[in-house]
Amino acid sequence: MPNMSLKKNEMPVQEPSERNKNFSEVALGYTEEQAVDEAKRCLNCKHMPCIAGCPVSINIPSFIKEITEGNFERAYEIIAESSSLPAVCGRVCPQETQCEKVCVRGIKGEPVAIGRLERFVADRHNFANTEKAVKPASNGHRVAVIGSGPAGLTCAGDLARKGYDVTVFEALHLAGGVLVYGIPEFRLPKAIVQKEVEGLLNLGVKIETNMVIGKVLSIDDLFEDGFEAVFIGSGAGLPKFMGISGENLKGVYSANEFLTRVNLMKAYRSESDTPVMNAKKVAVVGGGNVAMDAARCAKRLGADEVYIVYRRSEAELPARSEEVEHAKEEGVIFKLLTNPTEILPDEKNFVSGIKCVEMTLGEPDASGRRRPVVKPDSEFVIEADCVIMALGTSPNPLIKSTTDKLDTEKWGGIITDESGRTSREGVFAGGDAVTGAATVILAMGAGKTAAAAIDEYISSKNEYNTNRI
Repeated sequence: MPNMSLKKNEMPVQEPSERNKNFSEVALGYTEEQAVDEAKRCLNCKHMPCIAGCPVSINIPSFIKEITEGNFERAYEIIAESSSLPAVCGRVCPQETQCEKVCVRGIKGEPVAIGRLERFVADRHNFANTEKAVKPASNGHRVAVIGSGPAGLTCAGDLARKGYDVTVFEALHLAGGVLVYGIPEFRLPKAIVQKEVEGLLNLGVKIETNMVIGKVLSIDDLFEDGFEAVFIGSGAGLPKFMGISGENLKGVYSANEFLTRVNLMKAYRSESDTPVMNAKKVAVVGGGNVAMDAARCAKRLGADEVYIVYRRSEAELPARSEEVEHAKEEGVIFKLLTNPTEILPDEKNFVSGIKCVEMTLGEPDASGRRRPVVKPDSEFVIEADCVIMALGTSPNPLIKSTTDKLDTEKWGGIITDESGRTSREGVFAGGDAVTGAATVILAMGAGKTAAAAIDEYISSKNEYNTNRI
Protein backbone atom coordinates (compact mmCIF):
# COMPACT_ATOMS: atom_id res chain seq x y z
CA MET A 1 0.00 0.00 0.00
CA PRO A 2 1.34 3.49 -0.89
CA ASN A 3 1.96 5.85 1.99
CA MET A 4 -0.05 8.99 1.20
CA SER A 5 1.06 10.93 4.28
CA LEU A 6 1.77 14.58 3.45
CA LYS A 7 4.74 14.63 5.80
CA LYS A 8 8.13 12.94 5.68
CA ASN A 9 9.18 10.46 8.32
CA GLU A 10 11.12 12.50 10.86
CA MET A 11 14.85 11.93 11.07
CA PRO A 12 15.90 10.77 14.56
CA VAL A 13 18.49 13.18 16.03
CA GLN A 14 20.48 13.76 19.18
CA GLU A 15 18.84 16.11 21.67
CA PRO A 16 20.12 19.70 21.17
CA SER A 17 21.21 20.06 24.81
CA GLU A 18 23.40 16.96 24.43
CA ARG A 19 24.73 17.35 20.90
CA ASN A 20 25.99 20.94 21.35
CA LYS A 21 28.60 19.53 23.73
CA ASN A 22 29.91 16.68 21.53
CA PHE A 23 31.11 16.05 17.98
CA SER A 24 29.11 12.86 17.41
CA GLU A 25 26.77 12.84 14.42
CA VAL A 26 23.59 14.85 14.98
CA ALA A 27 21.28 12.93 12.63
CA LEU A 28 20.98 9.26 13.64
CA GLY A 29 19.51 7.84 10.42
CA TYR A 30 16.31 5.97 9.57
CA THR A 31 15.52 2.54 10.91
CA GLU A 32 14.60 -0.12 8.34
CA GLU A 33 10.93 0.35 9.17
CA GLN A 34 11.12 4.13 8.75
CA ALA A 35 12.99 3.80 5.45
CA VAL A 36 10.45 1.40 3.95
CA ASP A 37 7.56 3.58 5.14
CA GLU A 38 9.15 6.69 3.63
CA ALA A 39 9.96 4.90 0.37
CA LYS A 40 6.29 4.02 0.00
CA ARG A 41 5.53 7.76 -0.28
CA CYS A 42 7.16 7.73 -3.74
CA LEU A 43 4.55 7.64 -6.53
CA ASN A 44 7.02 6.27 -9.10
CA CYS A 45 5.66 8.90 -11.48
CA LYS A 46 6.20 8.60 -15.24
CA HIS A 47 8.13 11.82 -15.81
CA MET A 48 10.59 11.25 -12.91
CA PRO A 49 11.59 14.94 -12.46
CA CYS A 50 13.80 13.98 -9.50
CA ILE A 51 16.35 12.36 -11.83
CA ALA A 52 16.73 15.59 -13.80
CA GLY A 53 17.06 17.43 -10.48
CA CYS A 54 20.06 15.31 -9.47
CA PRO A 55 23.44 16.65 -10.73
CA VAL A 56 24.72 13.06 -11.19
CA SER A 57 21.40 11.69 -12.52
CA ILE A 58 20.80 8.91 -9.97
CA ASN A 59 17.82 6.73 -10.95
CA ILE A 60 15.94 7.81 -7.84
CA PRO A 61 12.55 6.11 -8.42
CA SER A 62 14.27 2.79 -9.11
CA PHE A 63 16.38 2.73 -5.96
CA ILE A 64 13.40 3.84 -3.85
CA LYS A 65 11.23 1.09 -5.34
CA GLU A 66 13.85 -1.47 -4.30
CA ILE A 67 13.66 -0.15 -0.73
CA THR A 68 9.88 -0.71 -0.63
CA GLU A 69 10.53 -4.35 -1.55
CA GLY A 70 13.31 -4.76 1.02
CA ASN A 71 16.01 -5.10 -1.64
CA PHE A 72 18.42 -2.72 0.09
CA GLU A 73 21.61 -3.97 -1.54
CA ARG A 74 20.07 -3.68 -5.00
CA ALA A 75 19.03 -0.12 -4.10
CA TYR A 76 22.67 0.62 -3.27
CA GLU A 77 23.85 -0.85 -6.57
CA ILE A 78 21.50 1.46 -8.48
CA ILE A 79 22.80 4.53 -6.63
CA ALA A 80 26.42 3.42 -7.09
CA GLU A 81 25.95 3.31 -10.87
CA SER A 82 25.83 7.13 -10.80
CA SER A 83 27.40 8.24 -7.51
CA SER A 84 30.81 7.45 -6.05
CA LEU A 85 29.95 8.94 -2.65
CA PRO A 86 26.39 7.97 -1.68
CA ALA A 87 26.96 7.95 2.11
CA VAL A 88 28.41 11.45 1.81
CA CYS A 89 25.71 12.83 -0.48
CA GLY A 90 22.94 11.40 1.68
CA ARG A 91 24.23 13.64 4.46
CA VAL A 92 25.43 16.89 2.92
CA CYS A 93 23.61 17.32 -0.42
CA PRO A 94 21.09 20.18 -0.54
CA GLN A 95 18.33 17.85 -1.75
CA GLU A 96 15.74 20.52 -0.93
CA THR A 97 17.01 22.64 -3.84
CA GLN A 98 17.63 19.73 -6.23
CA CYS A 99 15.88 16.35 -6.46
CA GLU A 100 13.40 16.97 -3.64
CA LYS A 101 12.54 20.43 -4.96
CA VAL A 102 10.91 18.92 -8.05
CA CYS A 103 9.38 15.86 -6.34
CA VAL A 104 5.68 15.56 -7.25
CA ARG A 105 4.78 14.78 -3.63
CA GLY A 106 6.01 18.26 -2.74
CA ILE A 107 3.10 19.89 -4.60
CA LYS A 108 0.61 19.06 -1.86
CA GLY A 109 2.84 18.35 1.10
CA GLU A 110 6.45 17.47 1.78
CA PRO A 111 8.57 15.78 -0.90
CA VAL A 112 9.87 12.25 -0.45
CA ALA A 113 12.97 12.29 1.82
CA ILE A 114 15.30 11.22 -0.99
CA GLY A 115 18.49 12.22 0.82
CA ARG A 116 17.57 10.35 3.98
CA LEU A 117 16.79 7.24 1.96
CA GLU A 118 20.10 7.49 0.10
CA ARG A 119 21.91 7.72 3.42
CA PHE A 120 20.01 4.71 4.80
CA VAL A 121 20.90 2.55 1.80
CA ALA A 122 24.58 3.60 1.78
CA ASP A 123 25.02 3.14 5.52
CA ARG A 124 23.39 -0.27 5.44
CA HIS A 125 25.65 -1.34 2.58
CA ASN A 126 28.79 -0.04 4.30
CA PHE A 127 27.88 -1.82 7.55
CA ALA A 128 26.91 -5.16 6.01
CA ASN A 129 29.22 -5.42 3.00
CA THR A 130 32.73 -6.77 3.55
CA GLU A 131 33.63 -7.49 -0.07
CA LYS A 132 36.28 -5.30 -1.65
CA ALA A 133 35.77 -3.74 -5.05
CA VAL A 134 37.52 -5.64 -7.82
CA LYS A 135 40.22 -3.73 -9.66
CA PRO A 136 39.37 -3.60 -13.39
CA ALA A 137 41.83 -4.76 -16.02
CA SER A 138 44.26 -1.99 -16.98
CA ASN A 139 43.81 -0.21 -20.30
CA GLY A 140 47.42 1.00 -20.18
CA HIS A 141 46.71 4.73 -19.86
CA ARG A 142 47.65 7.08 -16.99
CA VAL A 143 45.70 10.07 -15.66
CA ALA A 144 46.65 12.51 -12.88
CA VAL A 145 44.00 14.04 -10.63
CA ILE A 146 44.86 17.15 -8.59
CA GLY A 147 42.84 17.31 -5.38
CA SER A 148 41.03 14.57 -3.47
CA GLY A 149 37.79 16.41 -2.78
CA PRO A 150 34.42 15.34 -4.24
CA ALA A 151 35.30 16.39 -7.82
CA GLY A 152 38.67 14.64 -7.78
CA LEU A 153 37.44 11.47 -6.08
CA THR A 154 34.51 11.16 -8.49
CA CYS A 155 36.69 11.69 -11.55
CA ALA A 156 39.27 9.21 -10.23
CA GLY A 157 36.63 6.58 -9.47
CA ASP A 158 34.93 6.81 -12.86
CA LEU A 159 38.26 6.56 -14.71
CA ALA A 160 39.52 3.68 -12.53
CA ARG A 161 36.40 1.69 -13.36
CA LYS A 162 37.29 2.10 -17.03
CA GLY A 163 40.76 0.63 -16.43
CA TYR A 164 42.80 3.83 -16.18
CA ASP A 165 45.86 4.01 -13.94
CA VAL A 166 44.88 7.02 -11.81
CA THR A 167 47.05 8.88 -9.32
CA VAL A 168 45.47 11.53 -7.07
CA PHE A 169 47.73 14.29 -5.72
CA GLU A 170 46.47 15.79 -2.44
CA ALA A 171 48.05 18.85 -0.79
CA LEU A 172 47.08 17.88 2.76
CA HIS A 173 48.11 14.80 4.72
CA LEU A 174 44.73 13.09 4.45
CA ALA A 175 42.56 12.40 1.39
CA GLY A 176 39.05 13.80 1.19
CA GLY A 177 39.48 17.52 0.54
CA VAL A 178 36.66 19.65 1.90
CA LEU A 179 34.92 16.48 3.10
CA VAL A 180 37.60 16.06 5.79
CA TYR A 181 38.80 19.61 6.47
CA GLY A 182 35.64 21.63 5.91
CA ILE A 183 32.58 19.68 7.07
CA PRO A 184 32.37 18.94 10.82
CA GLU A 185 32.33 15.44 12.27
CA PHE A 186 28.80 15.97 13.62
CA ARG A 187 27.51 16.42 10.07
CA LEU A 188 29.81 14.02 8.23
CA PRO A 189 31.78 11.46 10.25
CA LYS A 190 35.28 11.15 8.80
CA ALA A 191 35.15 7.34 9.01
CA ILE A 192 32.50 7.49 6.27
CA VAL A 193 34.77 9.56 4.02
CA GLN A 194 37.66 7.18 4.61
CA LYS A 195 35.41 4.23 3.75
CA GLU A 196 34.63 5.86 0.41
CA VAL A 197 38.35 6.57 -0.17
CA GLU A 198 39.21 2.93 0.63
CA GLY A 199 36.75 1.84 -2.06
CA LEU A 200 38.72 3.86 -4.63
CA LEU A 201 42.02 2.41 -3.40
CA ASN A 202 40.58 -1.06 -3.95
CA LEU A 203 39.84 -0.04 -7.54
CA GLY A 204 43.53 0.68 -7.97
CA VAL A 205 43.52 4.46 -7.50
CA LYS A 206 46.80 5.70 -6.01
CA ILE A 207 46.73 8.67 -3.63
CA GLU A 208 49.83 10.75 -2.91
CA THR A 209 49.37 13.14 0.03
CA ASN A 210 51.44 16.21 1.00
CA MET A 211 51.78 16.95 -2.73
CA VAL A 212 51.18 20.63 -3.39
CA ILE A 213 50.90 21.03 -7.14
CA GLY A 214 52.57 24.34 -7.88
CA LYS A 215 55.23 23.79 -5.21
CA VAL A 216 56.31 20.13 -5.22
CA LEU A 217 55.32 19.41 -8.83
CA SER A 218 53.94 21.38 -11.75
CA ILE A 219 51.40 20.38 -14.39
CA ASP A 220 54.31 20.29 -16.84
CA ASP A 221 56.08 17.80 -14.55
CA LEU A 222 53.02 15.53 -14.55
CA PHE A 223 53.00 15.31 -18.35
CA GLU A 224 56.76 14.71 -18.39
CA ASP A 225 56.19 11.84 -15.93
CA GLY A 226 53.98 10.10 -18.48
CA PHE A 227 50.45 11.13 -17.53
CA GLU A 228 48.30 11.53 -20.64
CA ALA A 229 45.70 13.82 -19.08
CA VAL A 230 45.33 15.90 -15.92
CA PHE A 231 42.15 16.73 -14.03
CA ILE A 232 42.24 19.76 -11.73
CA GLY A 233 39.81 19.42 -8.83
CA SER A 234 41.73 21.54 -6.34
CA GLY A 235 38.66 23.30 -4.95
CA ALA A 236 38.41 26.85 -3.69
CA GLY A 237 40.42 27.06 -0.50
CA LEU A 238 41.54 30.71 -0.51
CA PRO A 239 39.50 32.56 2.15
CA LYS A 240 37.98 36.00 1.69
CA PHE A 241 38.02 38.83 4.23
CA MET A 242 36.10 42.11 4.53
CA GLY A 243 39.10 44.45 4.57
CA ILE A 244 38.00 46.13 7.79
CA SER A 245 40.24 47.28 10.62
CA GLY A 246 41.21 44.61 13.13
CA GLU A 247 41.20 41.53 10.87
CA ASN A 248 44.85 40.87 11.81
CA LEU A 249 44.18 40.76 15.55
CA LYS A 250 44.83 37.67 17.64
CA GLY A 251 41.62 35.66 17.82
CA VAL A 252 40.49 36.37 14.24
CA TYR A 253 40.24 33.28 12.04
CA SER A 254 39.13 32.55 8.53
CA ALA A 255 36.47 29.84 8.63
CA ASN A 256 38.86 27.69 6.56
CA GLU A 257 41.58 27.80 9.22
CA PHE A 258 39.14 27.34 12.10
CA LEU A 259 37.35 24.38 10.54
CA THR A 260 40.56 22.76 9.30
CA ARG A 261 41.98 22.85 12.81
CA VAL A 262 38.80 21.43 14.28
CA ASN A 263 37.96 18.83 11.63
CA LEU A 264 41.31 17.71 10.25
CA MET A 265 43.58 18.40 13.23
CA LYS A 266 40.97 17.45 15.88
CA ALA A 267 41.50 20.67 17.86
CA TYR A 268 38.59 19.79 20.13
CA ARG A 269 40.63 16.97 21.69
CA SER A 270 42.76 17.77 24.74
CA GLU A 271 45.84 16.15 23.19
CA SER A 272 45.59 18.05 19.88
CA ASP A 273 48.83 19.48 18.47
CA THR A 274 46.97 22.53 17.10
CA PRO A 275 44.35 23.53 19.69
CA VAL A 276 41.98 26.42 19.06
CA MET A 277 41.95 29.14 21.75
CA ASN A 278 39.38 28.68 24.50
CA ALA A 279 37.02 31.46 23.37
CA LYS A 280 33.93 32.29 25.41
CA LYS A 281 32.21 34.80 23.12
CA VAL A 282 32.43 34.08 19.39
CA ALA A 283 31.13 36.10 16.45
CA VAL A 284 30.87 34.34 13.07
CA VAL A 285 30.49 36.71 10.13
CA GLY A 286 28.50 35.19 7.25
CA GLY A 287 25.30 33.26 6.64
CA GLY A 288 26.17 30.18 4.59
CA ASN A 289 26.64 26.53 5.53
CA VAL A 290 30.29 27.23 6.41
CA ALA A 291 29.21 29.93 8.86
CA MET A 292 26.74 27.51 10.49
CA ASP A 293 29.45 24.84 10.73
CA ALA A 294 31.88 27.27 12.36
CA ALA A 295 29.28 28.56 14.82
CA ARG A 296 28.17 25.08 15.84
CA CYS A 297 31.80 23.97 16.26
CA ALA A 298 32.51 27.01 18.46
CA LYS A 299 29.55 26.06 20.66
CA ARG A 300 30.90 22.53 21.02
CA LEU A 301 34.33 23.89 21.94
CA GLY A 302 32.80 25.49 25.02
CA ALA A 303 31.85 29.04 24.00
CA ASP A 304 29.13 30.53 26.20
CA GLU A 305 27.82 32.83 23.49
CA VAL A 306 28.06 32.30 19.72
CA TYR A 307 26.66 34.83 17.25
CA ILE A 308 25.92 34.60 13.54
CA VAL A 309 26.40 38.12 12.18
CA TYR A 310 24.70 38.48 8.80
CA ARG A 311 23.84 41.63 6.89
CA ARG A 312 20.57 40.43 5.37
CA SER A 313 17.42 38.91 6.88
CA GLU A 314 16.72 35.25 7.64
CA ALA A 315 14.88 34.87 4.31
CA GLU A 316 18.16 35.56 2.48
CA LEU A 317 20.36 33.23 4.52
CA PRO A 318 22.18 31.02 1.97
CA ALA A 319 22.64 28.16 4.46
CA ARG A 320 20.40 25.08 4.32
CA SER A 321 17.27 25.57 6.42
CA GLU A 322 18.08 22.36 8.32
CA GLU A 323 21.48 23.73 9.34
CA VAL A 324 19.95 27.03 10.45
CA GLU A 325 17.33 25.19 12.50
CA HIS A 326 19.96 22.95 14.12
CA ALA A 327 22.14 25.98 14.95
CA LYS A 328 19.22 27.74 16.65
CA GLU A 329 18.31 24.61 18.61
CA GLU A 330 21.91 24.38 19.82
CA GLY A 331 21.88 27.93 21.20
CA VAL A 332 23.53 29.95 18.41
CA ILE A 333 22.29 33.57 18.48
CA PHE A 334 21.41 35.18 15.14
CA LYS A 335 22.21 38.89 14.74
CA LEU A 336 20.54 39.49 11.39
CA LEU A 337 20.48 42.73 9.39
CA THR A 338 23.83 43.45 11.04
CA ASN A 339 27.12 44.31 9.35
CA PRO A 340 30.59 44.53 10.98
CA THR A 341 32.57 47.73 10.48
CA GLU A 342 35.57 47.11 12.76
CA ILE A 343 37.08 44.42 14.97
CA LEU A 344 38.14 45.98 18.27
CA PRO A 345 41.41 45.18 20.11
CA ASP A 346 42.20 44.93 23.81
CA GLU A 347 45.47 46.15 25.33
CA LYS A 348 47.30 42.97 24.18
CA ASN A 349 45.97 43.07 20.60
CA PHE A 350 43.49 40.27 21.20
CA VAL A 351 39.90 40.65 19.99
CA SER A 352 37.65 42.42 22.50
CA GLY A 353 34.58 43.00 20.36
CA ILE A 354 33.15 43.65 16.95
CA LYS A 355 31.68 47.03 16.03
CA CYS A 356 28.56 46.73 13.85
CA VAL A 357 25.81 48.75 12.22
CA GLU A 358 22.19 47.78 11.69
CA MET A 359 20.98 47.31 8.12
CA THR A 360 17.73 47.59 6.20
CA LEU A 361 16.95 45.95 2.86
CA GLY A 362 16.65 48.13 -0.22
CA GLU A 363 16.25 47.34 -3.91
CA PRO A 364 17.44 43.97 -5.33
CA ASP A 365 21.10 43.78 -6.42
CA ALA A 366 22.63 41.78 -9.31
CA SER A 367 22.07 38.50 -7.44
CA GLY A 368 18.34 39.21 -7.12
CA ARG A 369 18.52 39.64 -3.36
CA ARG A 370 17.56 42.94 -1.75
CA ARG A 371 20.62 45.10 -1.20
CA PRO A 372 21.53 45.82 2.45
CA VAL A 373 21.58 49.53 3.30
CA VAL A 374 23.10 51.01 6.48
CA LYS A 375 20.55 52.27 9.02
CA PRO A 376 21.60 55.76 10.21
CA ASP A 377 22.88 56.15 13.80
CA SER A 378 22.67 52.40 14.46
CA GLU A 379 26.23 51.58 15.54
CA PHE A 380 26.69 49.10 18.39
CA VAL A 381 29.28 46.61 19.72
CA ILE A 382 29.04 42.85 20.19
CA GLU A 383 31.46 41.66 22.87
CA ALA A 384 33.66 38.88 21.52
CA ASP A 385 37.06 37.32 22.13
CA CYS A 386 37.03 35.42 18.81
CA VAL A 387 35.84 36.40 15.33
CA ILE A 388 35.49 33.90 12.48
CA MET A 389 35.17 35.27 8.95
CA ALA A 390 32.98 32.94 6.85
CA LEU A 391 32.60 35.08 3.74
CA GLY A 392 33.36 32.57 1.00
CA THR A 393 36.47 31.36 -0.78
CA SER A 394 38.13 31.49 -4.18
CA PRO A 395 40.48 29.11 -6.06
CA ASN A 396 44.13 29.14 -4.99
CA PRO A 397 46.35 30.73 -7.70
CA LEU A 398 49.08 28.09 -7.23
CA ILE A 399 47.71 25.87 -10.01
CA LYS A 400 47.70 28.73 -12.50
CA SER A 401 51.34 29.45 -11.67
CA THR A 402 52.43 26.00 -12.88
CA THR A 403 51.76 26.67 -16.55
CA ASP A 404 51.30 29.70 -18.82
CA LYS A 405 48.71 27.91 -20.97
CA LEU A 406 45.79 27.82 -18.49
CA ASP A 407 43.16 30.54 -18.92
CA THR A 408 41.43 31.73 -15.75
CA GLU A 409 38.74 34.21 -14.78
CA LYS A 410 39.80 37.48 -13.11
CA TRP A 411 38.64 36.09 -9.76
CA GLY A 412 40.74 32.95 -10.22
CA GLY A 413 38.34 30.32 -11.54
CA ILE A 414 39.71 28.07 -14.29
CA ILE A 415 37.91 28.57 -17.61
CA THR A 416 36.53 25.36 -19.15
CA ASP A 417 33.96 24.30 -21.70
CA GLU A 418 30.93 22.21 -20.72
CA SER A 419 32.95 19.00 -20.75
CA GLY A 420 35.63 20.36 -18.41
CA ARG A 421 38.28 20.98 -21.08
CA THR A 422 40.61 23.89 -20.31
CA SER A 423 42.66 26.04 -22.67
CA ARG A 424 45.57 23.62 -22.38
CA GLU A 425 45.36 20.35 -24.29
CA GLY A 426 45.03 17.34 -22.04
CA VAL A 427 44.11 19.40 -18.97
CA PHE A 428 40.56 19.26 -17.60
CA ALA A 429 39.04 20.91 -14.54
CA GLY A 430 35.84 20.91 -12.50
CA GLY A 431 34.20 21.69 -9.18
CA ASP A 432 34.99 24.72 -7.05
CA ALA A 433 38.27 25.33 -8.93
CA VAL A 434 36.05 26.32 -11.87
CA THR A 435 32.83 27.66 -10.31
CA GLY A 436 34.03 29.00 -6.98
CA ALA A 437 32.61 27.58 -3.75
CA ALA A 438 29.53 25.44 -4.48
CA THR A 439 28.06 22.13 -3.30
CA VAL A 440 29.55 18.66 -2.97
CA ILE A 441 27.13 17.13 -5.48
CA LEU A 442 27.79 19.80 -8.13
CA ALA A 443 31.51 19.14 -7.77
CA MET A 444 30.82 15.42 -8.16
CA GLY A 445 28.79 16.10 -11.29
CA ALA A 446 31.69 18.10 -12.73
CA GLY A 447 34.13 15.29 -11.91
CA LYS A 448 31.86 12.78 -13.60
CA THR A 449 31.51 14.93 -16.73
CA ALA A 450 35.27 15.48 -16.94
CA ALA A 451 36.00 11.75 -16.53
CA ALA A 452 33.85 11.02 -19.59
CA ALA A 453 35.59 13.78 -21.53
CA ILE A 454 39.04 12.51 -20.51
CA ASP A 455 38.12 8.99 -21.62
CA GLU A 456 36.94 10.34 -24.97
CA TYR A 457 40.08 12.49 -25.33
CA ILE A 458 42.54 9.66 -24.66
CA SER A 459 40.55 7.15 -26.72
CA SER A 460 40.34 9.44 -29.75
CA LYS A 461 44.00 10.38 -29.45
CA ASN A 462 44.98 6.71 -29.28
CA GLU A 463 42.71 5.89 -32.23
CA TYR A 464 44.31 8.71 -34.26
CA ASN A 465 47.82 7.43 -33.49
CA THR A 466 46.78 3.85 -34.37
CA ASN A 467 45.36 4.95 -37.74
CA ARG A 468 48.63 6.74 -38.58
CA ILE A 469 50.64 3.51 -38.24
